[in-house]
Amino acid sequence: MHSASAPSALPSVPSGASVRLAVKEISKTFPGVVANDRVTLDVRRGEVHALLGENGAGKTTLMNILYGIYQPDAGEIVIDGREVRVRSPRDAIAHGVGMVPQHFLLVRRHTVAENVALGLSGTRFLLPVRGVEMQINAFADRYGLRVDPHAAVWHLSISEQQRVEILKALLRGAEILILDEPTSVLTPQEATQLFGVLRRMKEEGKSVIFITHKLDEVLAAADRVTVMRKGRVIDTVPVGMASKPQLARMMVGHDVDFQLPARRPGTGAPALVVEDLWVQGDRGLPVVRGVSFVLHRQEILGIAGVAGNGQRELVEALTGLRRVERGRVTALDRDVSRWSPRTMSKMGVAHIPEERIRMGIVPPMSVTENAILRRYEEPPFSRGPLMDYVSATRFAQQLIVEYSIQTPSPRTPARLLSGGNIQKLILARELSHRPDLIIAAHPTYGLDVSTTDRIHRLLLQRRDDCAAVLLVSEDLDEIRALADRIGVMYGGELVAVVPAGTDRETVGLLMAGQRV
Repeated sequence: MHSASAPSALPSVPSGASVRLAVKEISKTFPGVVANDRVTLDVRRGEVHALLGENGAGKTTLMNILYGIYQPDAGEIVIDGREVRVRSPRDAIAHGVGMVPQHFLLVRRHTVAENVALGLSGTRFLLPVRGVEMQINAFADRYGLRVDPHAAVWHLSISEQQRVEILKALLRGAEILILDEPTSVLTPQEATQLFGVLRRMKEEGKSVIFITHKLDEVLAAADRVTVMRKGRVIDTVPVGMASKPQLARMMVGHDVDFQLPARRPGTGAPALVVEDLWVQGDRGLPVVRGVSFVLHRQEILGIAGVAGNGQRELVEALTGLRRVERGRVTALDRDVSRWSPRTMSKMGVAHIPEERIRMGIVPPMSVTENAILRRYEEPPFSRGPLMDYVSATRFAQQLIVEYSIQTPSPRTPARLLSGGNIQKLILARELSHRPDLIIAAHPTYGLDVSTTDRIHRLLLQRRDDCAAVLLVSEDLDEIRALADRIGVMYGGELVAVVPAGTDRETVGLLMAGQRV
């Protein structure tokens, strides 16, 4: 995590503003885990209130309680001075609470207006979309959320889909809006536009709960910030009295050094050569179009771009998960254009997938079993046809300690871990055998600042130890901090490869499809 140009600070909320939402002594437990431990905080009218914390700190659980997805074991929720019971998302909406999830919940084949009409009270039975279109246009003008009501969702960019989710919440009467990692899929320019929307919402007295891991954005966008750790509130402070080091220390309990080691000059031999690569998407249309590049040993090549511009399909093709229609892929001096993922893994290629649950783990299997997926047939984990659980458990315990994986036990099913801890498990498994080529898609997505810093240093260390790293990320700050060169994808094409020192604005424009 490094300093970067952030949107200009929003005007602060007056300290005497009335409390819109208060949670008091909220507790919630799951088997073996105390997710929320007597959590108390309040959100004022006209306030952007940031919520920070490590993975497993309890942020998501608390927001799910506010939105009626979970029920608290103890405690109370007070909205506008009145205690309420939020038994479902319907109840939350009725009480003026809206949520924009990290992964949008839109029907891709429907239009914007049809998506907004779904679940919107008061929508007429006959020709429901006509009235909704007028409301969308009115709210779009009011908040600067321009989007075509007639457009199918699958035609929209990621930022436009986010606008639809925000419009859905506002049209349902949200006075308290929960935004979960709202800038993680946006270009810098789109993030600036989002902050403009927040400014208008503040002016109208609406309250925003802003969950993010980007400390620069907290300092720029929030009025106050609440930090959680291990299910408890550590403190709530005005952003004017906070700094990045202080917030990081509150989150993880120790100082975090944001200064990464300097880049070493020079690179080694080519480790990955991609020549005129064409790949089809799930709809049978080309989504990777003539991509060519060379990645050397002792180099990190970053691939930047807004989600949906071919990055996922590129990674899947390079790791044997998707068919190469045309072109050639040479990895570690071998033509791997038609190789299987298993063969690639055996050859020394590590893959950190984008979809951690669907592609990175086997959810019903234990932490131990997932930790040895790469090597379960090899000694010391295998003795003939039988698995040596003692050796496997010892190995898993070593990874749990080294990568700070929070799990009740090595025997715990991986599906019960938080998203961040699942990612730590995947990283531990993939990097533990010291691969020569690492293909990492969003390796720190959703991780806290301490773990993110550790993963960054691990990738840099592997690069300096002569490995080659292809880093695909939607976090431009991460790309600029780690990469030796930056490639930008737009519309399935690699539109540019620029030096690491290229300014943020230029890379952001390239991500938006503008030639510079």
